[in-house]
Amino acid sequence: MRQEHTLEPVYYKDSKVLILGSFPSIVSRKNLFYYAHPQNRFWKVMSIIFDEEIIDRKEFLKSHKIALWDVISSCEINGSSDSSIKNVIPNDISLILENTNVKCIFTVGRTAYNLYNKYIFKDVNVEAMLLPSTSPANAQKKLEDLVQDFRIILDYL
Repeated sequence: MRQEHTLEPVYYKDSKVLILGSFPSIVSRKNLFYYAHPQNRFWKVMSIIFDEEIIDRKEFLKSHKIALWDVISSCEINGSSDSSIKNVIPNDISLILENTNVKCIFTVGRTAYNLYNKYIFKDVNVEAMLLPSTSPANAQKKLEDLVQDFRIILDYL
């Protein structure tokens, strides 16, 4: 079933890093914010690498100069399964790149990385770095491993 991305990008003029997921889960769309599924480890990982409790997610992103969005504007998807994604229409991230200080792009998960390279890279000419998925579907990655992988973000802030 075709779904439209309903979440606005989160970015600020002084954002230095852009983190892109693939497409928001059903839970994230329902809760109107990114990585809202209680088993998704994104916010836990961010809390650990920045050594702070995250109370207000938008304020956290702003204070750490992080922009957040997704690669996909709309697609056909079954539930929240990235492996079922078809007929992608990408988001236009040039809006963020032209209005921020973003110099580095990270993708969360292989699907976001592959779709970024297929649909977006040719328009913006900024290489993305692949970070592992924080989804509960990526159970083989332990929290400690995710934290280690995500620490690279700190080098760009």
